[in-house]
Amino acid sequence: MVGFKALCFGLFCILFASHIYTPIPDNIEESWKVMVLVAGAKTCTFLALFLENIGIMRFEEFFSMIIVLDYTQPLSDEYITVTDTTFIDIPVRLYLPKQKSETPRRAVIYMHGGGFCLGSFKQTAYDFLNRWTANRLDAVVVAVDYRLAPQYHFPVQLEDGITAVKFFLQDKILKKYGVDPSRICVSGDSSGGTLTAAVIQEMQNDPDTKHKIKIQALLYPALQVIDSCLPSHLENENGLLLTRDIAIKLVSLYFTKDEALPPAIRRNQHMPLESRHLFKFVNWSTLLPEKYRKDYVYTEPILGRPNYSLPGLMDNRALPLLANDSQLRNLPSTYILTCEYDIFRDDGFMYVTRLRNAGVPVAHDHVEDGFHAALSYMTSPFYLHLGLRIRDMYISWLDKNL
Repeated sequence: MVGFKALCFGLFCILFASHIYTPIPDNIEESWKVMVLVAGAKTCTFLALFLENIGIMRFEEFFSMIIVLDYTQPLSDEYITVTDTTFIDIPVRLYLPKQKSETPRRAVIYMHGGGFCLGSFKQTAYDFLNRWTANRLDAVVVAVDYRLAPQYHFPVQLEDGITAVKFFLQDKILKKYGVDPSRICVSGDSSGGTLTAAVIQEMQNDPDTKHKIKIQALLYPALQVIDSCLPSHLENENGLLLTRDIAIKLVSLYFTKDEALPPAIRRNQHMPLESRHLFKFVNWSTLLPEKYRKDYVYTEPILGRPNYSLPGLMDNRALPLLANDSQLRNLPSTYILTCEYDIFRDDGFMYVTRLRNAGVPVAHDHVEDGFHAALSYMTSPFYLHLGLRIRDMYISWLDKNL
């Protein structure tokens, strides 16, 4: 057994060494630290794909095992009471400031990222971020754990998000936690940003929702799958922490286990025949700033094979960029953060354009040296100044607008 462990460790070291010299853009801060983190991520990705290909475990199962090692307990401190509970049957972690307040507090509901297949509010980085938010804003923070793909496909994740938010918005719950119903934000990063945008679209356009969300914050969100050949997809195909192939793999599992979908998305030939009317909502040649169009030539996605349809690919509840203008007009003030070295960069830029065109107030921060999942690196020993900068930009906007 010891010999097997030594063999596995040696194999990991060899793979790690083979990835250590991944090219890093010149403007990336702490480039050597980033290089080490990227090498570790690419090594784990290689191992996950290898184990999947030989039939030992699925790709996402391997990463879930690693993520569980990073789980934290709901530890309270002198400023914040932290508890794990459920809203109906949705697991949540509550962060409640201990100091008494004479007026109702602000509140932030946070949806974690992880490609719809991975992640939890229990991870060190998310616990740190939500604890920080509660402290800095003197706010009640609710972190939500929605059910994950591929065990559960769309729309389960969205339904879990809506269930948790609606439960929190009940008068008796707001009163219980001392929350001002007019000062509530929903936030999320990556796929959590996707869910946040979808939850807000659904709830702000629901006449039965008594308390409306004041603001939303989307941190490097993924917002569409219609076109898999955006400039940011091509420029960041071999992204630092998230490659185009892995993103396609995880997003596909959000919808289906059908193994024909990922290669179809890679070829940009996956959309149902009846979806052409949606192309205008993600036409980057009109929605992206000229700087990011560069010398790329826009071509429409190729419509998929006959008799094949995956309704979720045409549903704005799954892909918020597909919402029409009338659905966008009612949305609250929005914060969107994008990163230069991120395949989802253009999703964020296009949503900024569409929201502004619909008259929605939008604040947009673009991080020129940023890359996807940077918020995962805010705590020792893997912290990056980039992760802390993004945290501070997000918290600063919340403080001024909530």
